[in-house]
Amino acid sequence: MNRSLPSGSNPTQKKIFLLADGNYKLKITKPIEGYLSLPKGDDLIPSISAASILAKTYRDEYMERMDTKYPGYGFAKHKGYGTEEHRDALVKLGISPIHRLSFCKFLRSGESEPTLF
Repeated sequence: MNRSLPSGSNPTQKKIFLLADGNYKLKITKPIEGYLSLPKGDDLIPSISAASILAKTYRDEYMERMDTKYPGYGFAKHKGYGTEEHRDALVKLGISPIHRLSFCKFLRSGESEPTLF
């Protein structure tokens, strides 16, 4: 989230207030007016819906490029979701440089399912 915010302070800049989809306590390190985290925010607020569509479209295109760069993981098919095929590829091939380590904790702990956090 911090990467999406402008860095530094600019007195002529408009005040920033974030709207986030989900139920999160955000750790924002850049100067903003505030934020509101809403469960099902993409169903309630059009700007969150639009941002969600853009993010998913970008992620899907990115995962298709990563499928070429890191063959065997099936990124083009599962788009990074924790499907059984994805987990099996992780066990077989190991963690790639683009995997979130928090997702891959199940490899080290012997758990059968990955966790998001």
